[in-house]
Amino acid sequence: MKNLLKKNVLPVIGVFAGAVGGFFYWKYVGCTHGCPIQSNPYRMTAYGAVMGGLIFSIFQPSVKA
Repeated sequence: MKNLLKKNVLPVIGVFAGAVGGFFYWKYVGCTHGCPIQSNPYRMTAYGAVMGGLIFSIFQPSVKA
């Protein structure tokens, strides 16, 4: 488990950063109705976590076989 976390530290940081960013986006920018993702704090937090993990995983060094 420790080795797996060590190999994927950037995506894990990205998930947490994206979740926090998604929540704050919902709180300060998101609309109240009519928007399927931005009107619900749980969906926006999950969407931010997924996007943060994907974006941060781009910067992870590739594994050589």
